[in-house]
Amino acid sequence: MSIEINNESGVGVDEESLVALATHVLGEMGINPLAELSIVVIDENAMAELHEKWMGEPGPTDVLAFPMDELRPGGGARGDSESPADPALLGDVVLCPQVAARQAQEAGHATADELELLCTHGILHLLGYDHAEPEEHKEMFGLQAQLLESWQEVRDSR
Repeated sequence: MSIEINNESGVGVDEESLVALATHVLGEMGINPLAELSIVVIDENAMAELHEKWMGEPGPTDVLAFPMDELRPGGGARGDSESPADPALLGDVVLCPQVAARQAQEAGHATADELELLCTHGILHLLGYDHAEPEEHKEMFGLQAQLLESWQEVRDSR
């Protein structure tokens, strides 16, 4: 996997851990190891601008996902014998650590855990998952929970 992270937020985040998490999630989802992903960490003002421009909603949000190539698990980005092993540019996951910190405090867990949840959520959006409808919500959030649980096992064994 080629995973680039760019922290423009002015807030320290564990970039190495986010890259390891993203690698884990993409691997678990069967995405071709030559695929590329960008993670961008920005401040509240920049996130508010993106949120309004692309979603039409005011104020900052926690995560945005900007897909590049249309990918779904089992599609052309997989490296199995059933489909071409073409590498693909997945897109950008944009995180806002200030919003994540507030959400983490409300949820009673660490900001790093919230950023991992949001990064996983963003990657799933890049892979075509959504949560607008009840069945989609159930599928996406169930998968998100499974991926975070398997990540925690990997992280704890390091």
